Amino acid sequence: MSRAVLSIGSNLGDRVAHLRGVADAFAPHLVVVSSVYSTPPWGGVPQQDYLNAVLVVDDPAAEAWDWLRRGQELEQAAGRVREMRWGARTLDVDVIWCAEGARVVRSVDPTLTLPHPQAHNRAFVLVPWLEVEPEAVLETQGRARPVRDWLAELDAAEIDGVRRTELTLRAARS
Repeated sequence: MSRAVLSIGSNLGDRVAHLRGVADAFAPHLVVVSSVYSTPPWGGVPQQDYLNAVLVVDDPAAEAWDWLRRGQELEQAAGRVREMRWGARTLDVDVIWCAEGARVVRSVDPTLTLPHPQAHNRAFVLVPWLEVEPEAVLETQGRARPVRDWLAELDAAEIDGVRRTELTLRAARS
């Protein structure tokens, strides 16, 4: 059994449709989905703002690599092209955190590094994650801390750039 936190984003094409496609694809395993946030691009490449959200998913048959594979399949279906690091994209699905049973998955594989090595630096991940899991803890750099504490350390301008929209993807499963 594994539970994962996925960060999804889009800034090309029908951004809302791309994000809804992810929520629909993960519907059988969806625990909760955050609000949709409009966020400035991260990484210094000039481009259109993103729409971002966080999904918490759970599947008794899945392992961490399964979440990555499923996310990459959705990226490919959305026409994702990897031309430039931190460049514009139709869809980005990142595995931020994963636990198998009570054990938090740790991986240093360059294809799937867990917990995500930059999540603690990204307000566009932390703000929606905190919305759906207010008590979430993220371990990075050898320190496990509440997500709210990582968020509090970020620059106020970055946090203010994460703006909640009226858009929704879908309700949590019942």
